[in-house]
Amino acid sequence: MSAATDKARYFLEKSVPELKEYEQKKLFSKDEITSIIKKRSDFEHKLNARGAKPLDFLRYVEYEINLETLRKKRVKRMGIRNLGHNGQRRIFFILDRATRKFHGDINLWIQYIEYTRKQKAFKKLSSIITDAVRLHPTNAELWIYAAKYVLEDHADMSQARSFMQRGLRFCKSARNLWIQYAKLELIYIAKLVARQRILGLDESVQRPKAVEAPGLGDPDADMIAIPAITEEDINPTMEGDEVDENALETLNATPALSGAIPMAIFDSAMKNFNNDDRFGLEFYEMASEFEDAPCLRKILGHVVENLQAHQPTSSRTRICYIKFPTMGARVTSPEFPRALGSSLARLKEFQPLDASLAQEVVKWLKPVAETEDLDSSLKMVIMSTVRNAERALTQ
Repeated sequence: MSAATDKARYFLEKSVPELKEYEQKKLFSKDEITSIIKKRSDFEHKLNARGAKPLDFLRYVEYEINLETLRKKRVKRMGIRNLGHNGQRRIFFILDRATRKFHGDINLWIQYIEYTRKQKAFKKLSSIITDAVRLHPTNAELWIYAAKYVLEDHADMSQARSFMQRGLRFCKSARNLWIQYAKLELIYIAKLVARQRILGLDESVQRPKAVEAPGLGDPDADMIAIPAITEEDINPTMEGDEVDENALETLNATPALSGAIPMAIFDSAMKNFNNDDRFGLEFYEMASEFEDAPCLRKILGHVVENLQAHQPTSSRTRICYIKFPTMGARVTSPEFPRALGSSLARLKEFQPLDASLAQEVVKWLKPVAETEDLDSSLKMVIMSTVRNAERALTQ
């Protein structure tokens, strides 16, 4: 117990200069500083005693965050400048101790990362994420988090891809990691398309034919073979106000916009999962969310072709084939009725419906029927189809 007490005293003594400055600047009264010392003493003795838990560290951090919030408000109100100490450093120190002591606790790492991200301490955050994935290389969620962070906060798609590729080396059987990798690429495509529209570049050229996905080689390889993308591909050269149409055509034909990269990820994943139709449907439904992606139908068509080649009798393959004509058409758009007609014609190819396919049809069409401002006659047709599918479920 004496060793724990000595450690607690050591950490408390390190905060003495900070508290003295607070007293000199009249940020806190003597009674408040006494209360702070007592609180910190209680926490330090808990943290350094046997049986300390991650929750003890988090409670300590919560107290220090509240104290730091109060300190900032008083500094602002009193107009104090050149303050030598702040609570951020102390909070980082507590979280660092927590993750060192309980390095297997993912929740602690996430708390540490989130706080650092909120404080915009990007250099430190990069180091923390590196430590987290190094200590937990088989945790797929950490790789996903790291990739999303560098894309959302730094718009660094190259680094995001690197995290995903490295994650797949250690978590090849993590289905969600494959899905999220492809989703990350589709988010990137959506951002590029949005940028073109904002700049008014999407109307300057017609959509070119997309390039085919590259061969993937050995499915057991460490990395997925994806086409190279250069800076010029993403930022085509423009002079003055003139739109370089050749550069735009090049941009639209690159793997970044043609859908070649998501298709490469899909092909590699299907080889890894022995052409599992369940994964194929998950991928299809994820990609379907990106209605505005110009390469959506190419990607979904590729998924359908793959499923039909390997699992032609699966209800999951059939529902993807049936839904395909409606993909990319909004429910309230003028194009949707004709697309739905094509889908219903495909549905007739599999009459009478088996229970599994009927279930997928109900799952697909019920939310469509509940869409606001849906044409009444169209709703009637959809509900009739749903009722027929529900009857097939009871037979």
